[in-house]
Amino acid sequence: MSLELKGSIHLNAELMFPYPYIIEALDKYYKVKTSKSKKQSADKDEKKKTAKNTKKKKLSVLIATFWDYPHTGGLSNYITSLSDGLKKQGHKVSIISPNQFSSTTVAALRKAVVPEIKDFFTERYGTCNSKILQSTRLLYIYEELVKNMNLEKYDIFIAQDLFTANILGRLNQSYNKPLIFTPHGMFTFSRLKFNRIDKGSVEEVYYKQMEAKAIEFASHLIILSDSFRAPLKELGAVNDKMTTITTGIEYKSKSSKKAMADKKKLVITIVARLRPRKGHHDLFNALSEIEHYTKNIDVLIVGDGEMRTALEEQANSLKLSMIKFLGTREDVPDILSTTDLFVLPTLNDNLPISIIEAMHSGTAVISTNCGGIPEIIKHMDTGMIIEPGHTAELANALKLLISDKELRETLGTNAKAFAQQHLTRDAMISKMEQKYFNLLGMGDGSNEA
Repeated sequence: MSLELKGSIHLNAELMFPYPYIIEALDKYYKVKTSKSKKQSADKDEKKKTAKNTKKKKLSVLIATFWDYPHTGGLSNYITSLSDGLKKQGHKVSIISPNQFSSTTVAALRKAVVPEIKDFFTERYGTCNSKILQSTRLLYIYEELVKNMNLEKYDIFIAQDLFTANILGRLNQSYNKPLIFTPHGMFTFSRLKFNRIDKGSVEEVYYKQMEAKAIEFASHLIILSDSFRAPLKELGAVNDKMTTITTGIEYKSKSSKKAMADKKKLVITIVARLRPRKGHHDLFNALSEIEHYTKNIDVLIVGDGEMRTALEEQANSLKLSMIKFLGTREDVPDILSTTDLFVLPTLNDNLPISIIEAMHSGTAVISTNCGGIPEIIKHMDTGMIIEPGHTAELANALKLLISDKELRETLGTNAKAFAQQHLTRDAMISKMEQKYFNLLGMGDGSNEA
């Protein structure tokens, strides 16, 4: 497909930019008129393969992520839990991520394609947006490397983000496999909320179109909480194509909290990357407001990130000597086994695995009314919920649970019971398998040994 550009220049957009729906969205934004051209067709008649309605005990599953795997964070933990759980049931699982590609090949592709992308956008629109340039380059390289893989051997594709959903969605026009899209956040909305892109900008147009097309390509969306439904429906999703399956983990729990009996101090823990939206600064400010209650506590900051220096300076300026920065740790269950109170005052989140870990450990939780958190932390039942960014409300919740041991223990016990019933890896995988088998026309798999 050749698209006509400003002046007499023509570029082969199908080879260079295999996402005509993105070009059309950008054309509309920049008010560029183009000659009519035949759009790529996604009609089922053009697909090489059709899903077979056959009974099959074990599946071959492809999980795709646009971010490096493994890495520190909830997405990586989710992929690991999903992969390990499926393997435990005898399914074959492959995971593809950018860090698995040959660095030499990636460098060569980058060197070749970046100048062409810059020329394309500059000639067509008179400008080249840096964020869109980067995304276009990464999409191109990822797709070039993935399309040479043997995708036919997989029964089902699972995209963990809008980018791999677009890539696999395009390639899937030749395979007609069930494609599941699991968004781990509302990409465009989050970037607008935290001023990483501007309202009305070309980046907003670009990423919204990518999200909408990811939804269109998907056979089904598996969402982590019901909080995703409304924003996804605004982008074109329908309820019948969304299934909520809450994240479950295989938690290596300590047998009990016996170690806490000999402690001299109450321990408060937060496990999260040190990023602005996780709310560490709100916790520090809240602690500074309840000085009378903090004389015999330790506050453990587990995790690392770009905010570490700023947070260390804030702790020093507020004279919060009880705060201890532990950095990234691999022994979170050990830390939680001696924790009295888990706090995550996040400003914007979906369903943090760290909260699920704390619940499994039997620790009382304070967190915020964000995303799917209120779906598992029921206020004054399995924990306490406050509004994000409300330091005074956080301070009051801290005072209550620091001073009321019986309430802490009750909330922790209730949280553990809820987690063991609803937030296990086995529970998650059972629901996943049922959805996979249904999409493949195999029923729910209940008759499969």
